[in-house]
Amino acid sequence: MEIEAVLPEHCSPARGPDPTSDGAAWLSVWVAECDSGLAGHPITVKGLEAQRNDVLLRLQPLDGEPTTLRFTPQTPVLTVPIAPTIWSVFASYFRLGFEHILEGWDHLLFVFALFVLVRDPWRLVGAITAFTVAHSITLALATLGVLRVPGQPVEAVIALSIVFLALEILKQRDGQMRLSEQFPWIVCFCFGLLHGLGFAGALSEIGLPPTEIPAALIAFNIGVEAGQLTFIAALFALFLLGRSSRHLTTPTVKSIAKSATGYSIGCLATYWLVERVSGFAL
Repeated sequence: MEIEAVLPEHCSPARGPDPTSDGAAWLSVWVAECDSGLAGHPITVKGLEAQRNDVLLRLQPLDGEPTTLRFTPQTPVLTVPIAPTIWSVFASYFRLGFEHILEGWDHLLFVFALFVLVRDPWRLVGAITAFTVAHSITLALATLGVLRVPGQPVEAVIALSIVFLALEILKQRDGQMRLSEQFPWIVCFCFGLLHGLGFAGALSEIGLPPTEIPAALIAFNIGVEAGQLTFIAALFALFLLGRSSRHLTTPTVKSIAKSATGYSIGCLATYWLVERVSGFAL
């Protein structure tokens, strides 16, 4: 990628060396002397507006706390805060969590399958809560280095969890509650532990500010939860809109729609499963 971080003109050198890869990201590191400091001055990631990636910039002043700035193609220029606070870190990682869940199609498909399967609203709320608690635990453990699991097997099992919910949807019968309907919080807690490892893989690629790890973890988790709730709210809105049409609420149409939904979710998740298992085997 033809991008580079450019410091203000009163810094020497203003531009760093060519980036090198550490296997997970491209890094460019250098020491610069700035006559009047960096606080209140803009930093530019030149060329980022033509890319699809984000850039995480860490500044470590000699006489202050480190500052973390996140650049996107929409915001390639940022001003270094004069007095960086914990809230700036919280806001940045909240956005990261919110955007990550809405861009993670496998995690969204799991939540969608859960929405289709669990008819009782309170059971659904309990299941989502259990899912959040579980993925928060493994996300923290994996990010802090307490728990280490290879990424590809985790992604394969996440796909398998979606296949399980698809099968539960297809086997669902009126008057007969499946295991996942009776105890959805238990099922979601178990699978949430796995999904948390998937979130941890994404967060490890982004990185954590060394002095604000708890705030960053909490903010990322809250952002993920906010993204899930936003997605659930959108599904409820579409569901209520569908209920307003009599043609869409007949028993035959509902049965066909459920079968089509279950098979669609299952086929897509199976494709992801085979793809990830094949990649792991290679």
